[in-house]
Amino acid sequence: MYRKNAWEALAEGEKAKVAAFAEKYKAYLDAGKTERECVTESVRQAKEAGFTDLMSAIREGKTLKAGDRVYRAWMGKCIMLFVIGEKDIECGMNILGAHIDSPRIDVKQNPLYEEGGFAYLDTHYYGGIKKYQWVASPLALHGVVCKKDGSTVTISIGEDENDPVFYISDLLIHLAADQMGKTAAKVVEGEQLNIIIGSEPVKEKDKPSVKANVLQLLKDKYGIEEEDFISAEIEAVPAGKSRDVGFDRSMIAGYGHDDRVCAYPSMAAVLDYEGTPEYTLCAVLTDKEEIGSVGATGMGAMYFENTMAELVANLKGSDSSLSLRRALQNSRMLSSDVSAGFDPNFAGVFEKNNASIVGNGVTFNKFTGSRGKSGSNDCNAEFVAMVRRICDEADIAWQTAELGKVDVGGGGTIAYICAKYGMNVIDAGLPVLSMHAPWELISKVDLWQEYKCYCAFLKGAKELEY
Repeated sequence: MYRKNAWEALAEGEKAKVAAFAEKYKAYLDAGKTERECVTESVRQAKEAGFTDLMSAIREGKTLKAGDRVYRAWMGKCIMLFVIGEKDIECGMNILGAHIDSPRIDVKQNPLYEEGGFAYLDTHYYGGIKKYQWVASPLALHGVVCKKDGSTVTISIGEDENDPVFYISDLLIHLAADQMGKTAAKVVEGEQLNIIIGSEPVKEKDKPSVKANVLQLLKDKYGIEEEDFISAEIEAVPAGKSRDVGFDRSMIAGYGHDDRVCAYPSMAAVLDYEGTPEYTLCAVLTDKEEIGSVGATGMGAMYFENTMAELVANLKGSDSSLSLRRALQNSRMLSSDVSAGFDPNFAGVFEKNNASIVGNGVTFNKFTGSRGKSGSNDCNAEFVAMVRRICDEADIAWQTAELGKVDVGGGGTIAYICAKYGMNVIDAGLPVLSMHAPWELISKVDLWQEYKCYCAFLKGAKELEY
């Protein structure tokens, strides 16, 4: 009805912009394989773009004004970026919200053991994964080890071509008759996701010990003792950089497209904004979405509301709960999250008229949830009409979608959490193939249309009257 192929919709000379933006995104994706690394890279880019730390400005007694550009990082796992607008903050903001955590395998707090001539790290997977996809492939270890003396050791092993990688073994096909008869959920169990980290022993009390050798290597290189794993956050992720896919290089395979393929364009749209906006602009990149937006760094926490309270108090000159509520209620938000791309290999789980087609541009999901829209935001039609107008006026290729057939499955985003303030929120992302696999697939042209949509939304979203 309204869909058009996003490649064919490109203006003359626009393909070069598609390619250039894709390279910037790939660099961000490779630099940020964990939520902490994403925040570190985001802060670096924010500072480079002239943003200053919000809380430092407040402590120094500075009063923000229209055109000021500030950010706040939270616990090293979330970041919020603001460009102050001309209108009173009570008129609301134009917000882009995405998450920067992705499914992965986390190392347990008491992980290190030896068995059968191997040293292992015991793990607990994070988020929804097909466990069998994570075996027999090279893995990298990323994270931090926080020691009792207050120092922090940053870990990133397996990305450089000269680094070692790590490995979870699978059962050889010759002995796998019983395994092959199991359901996919049981082919590899969670407690079998044990990472091989060494096999060379040293003598310990006149006995060979691979574990002792690993511990000595960790102590020599990082100053880490076995007990330090208790206060560590180490994540196993696929080793290697994102890559172009296809003879035409039109797609990108990479780890963490869900949801960094929305997080980076959201951040970039705010960083790239020129001049002073009418309404205050905000990008919020959050953590823990993959496990329900819980904890102190999930969108269900108070950190965003608390930061907004600081911002409102600074702009209004007083601590007003009512002003904060008005600012949040009157805001407009794109909950930037990915959609299930239509896959011809598995067409049976999609209803094609309401599926997200790769290459057809940015995707709006009026609702997500499962079965009878359970757990969904279900955006108001008035707001859907607004984003339609914004996209059409900016000549953006866009589409709408649902997450598969009605009774097949479902999923959720941060949309319903932000909608609790009364603000208008709709999910807006792009189609992804093999979502939650170690390597996911997206189209470069969808990425470009998504970025254009976010930029247009920041400029064009207005207050709605009901």
